[in-house]
Amino acid sequence: MKTKKKYMGILYIIISAFCFALMAMFVRLAGDLPSVQKSFFRNLVALIFAFVLLKKDRIGFSGKKENVKYLFIRSLAGTIGILCNFYAVDHLVLSDASMLNKMSPFFAIIFSALILKEKVKIPQALIVIGAFLGSLLIIKPTPAIFSEPASLIGLLGGLGAGVAYTYVRVLGQKGEKGPFIVFVFSSFSCIATLPFLIVDYHPMSIMQIVCLLFAGLAASGGQFSITAAYFHAPAKEISVYDYSQIIFSALLGFIIFGQVPDIYSWIGYIIICTMAVVMFLSQSRRLPPL
Repeated sequence: MKTKKKYMGILYIIISAFCFALMAMFVRLAGDLPSVQKSFFRNLVALIFAFVLLKKDRIGFSGKKENVKYLFIRSLAGTIGILCNFYAVDHLVLSDASMLNKMSPFFAIIFSALILKEKVKIPQALIVIGAFLGSLLIIKPTPAIFSEPASLIGLLGGLGAGVAYTYVRVLGQKGEKGPFIVFVFSSFSCIATLPFLIVDYHPMSIMQIVCLLFAGLAASGGQFSITAAYFHAPAKEISVYDYSQIIFSALLGFIIFGQVPDIYSWIGYIIICTMAVVMFLSQSRRLPPL
C-alpha cells in the first residue's frame, strides 16, 4: 500500500511538472505582452479554482493574527517570482527559464536557515554552492548581461519562489490550509498587478486570450497535481522527479519554438540536477543525512 502511494505520488509530480512546462509554453505563445498582464490572467484563473475549492471544502482563515504578515510576505515573494519567471520565459530558451526557476529549492534551504533558524550543515551548503555554480553556466555572466538581464531576472524568480515556499512551510506549521494560502496569493497577485494592467493594457487577440487562459489552466493543474503528489508521499521520496519539467520544457521548446540550448546550458542542467539528486538521496537516507 505504501509503495502504491509512492508511485502515485511520483505520477502526480510528473503530471505537475508537465503542466508547469505547458504553462511556460502558453505564456510564451501569448506573444509580446507585458509580464504583468500575463501574470494577471494566469492568477485570475488560479483564483477562480482556489475559490471553488474553498467553497467546496469549507476552508477559511485560521484566525491567527500573526499569520497575516506571513501571508503577505508569501504573496509578495510569490508575485515577484512569477513576474520574473514570465519575463525569463519570454526572453530565454524555455528550458533555461525553467531551470533557473528550479533553483527555488536551493534558495529555500538558505531562507529556511535565515527565517526558520534551521541549521544548514556543510553538505547542504556544498549542494547549494554547486547548484549556484551550475546556474552560472546558464546565466553566462559577462558585462553584456546588464543590457540583457533576462537570466538574472530568471534567477531572481527562483529566489522569489524560494522565499515563497519557505513561508508556505511557516504557514502550514501555523495551521493555514493549502487552498487558502493559494487563494490569498492569487488574490494579492491580481490586485497588485491590476493597476499596472489598467495603465499599460495591451489589446489582445482572441488567440492571445486563449493562450493565457490555457496558461492559467495548466498552472492550476500543476498546483493541484503537486498538492496531490505530496498528499500521497513525503517530499524526500518524490521531490527530485519535479526536475522532469526541464525535460518537458526542452522538448516543448524544441518542437514548438525550435529552441536548442547551448552546451554550457546543458552542463548547467546536469550540475543542478545532480545537486538535486544528491539532496534527494541524502534526505531519503540513502546517503549520510544532511
